[in-house]
Amino acid sequence: MHPETSATHDRLRGAGLRVTAPRLAVLEALEGMPHAAADVVFAKVALALPGTSLQAVYGVLAALAGAGLVRRIEPAGSPALYELRTGDNHHHVVCTVCGDVADVDCVVGHAPCLTPSNDAGFTVQTAEVTFWGLCAACRDSDDDVELDAEAGGVGDATAVGDLTRAS
Repeated sequence: MHPETSATHDRLRGAGLRVTAPRLAVLEALEGMPHAAADVVFAKVALALPGTSLQAVYGVLAALAGAGLVRRIEPAGSPALYELRTGDNHHHVVCTVCGDVADVDCVVGHAPCLTPSNDAGFTVQTAEVTFWGLCAACRDSDDDVELDAEAGGVGDATAVGDLTRAS
């Protein structure tokens, strides 16, 4: 058994999950694909485990997310995305043109790195921030691309706080 396989088995067992071929295949698929949609994970899993259904992959992703082994993020206007980076305090930046997603480390430290001015009686455990803008490739490909998400890009930056430049 390879050390990586043993470590993956230990992670699954440590999270209270049985070690199954579909769970191993999903975790392996996510290794090289940060911020992957379920259908993309399914395409890779289906190559390793022919006969696996998309529904089975959704079930595995839900179990892994519930166990804290996978993080599910849902940028506005995009399908849910899954990543292996869990247990730290990071946010995401999404390109409003191509939909590319990148991790953004939190500047302040431990979760939650942001504190609301009024917590409405909640005990805040985490804060999730999505920044919207242009990735370098989209910015460099067309100088006329607007930063405003309403210009036809993915997501709706105005729904989560438009970070466009003032004129």
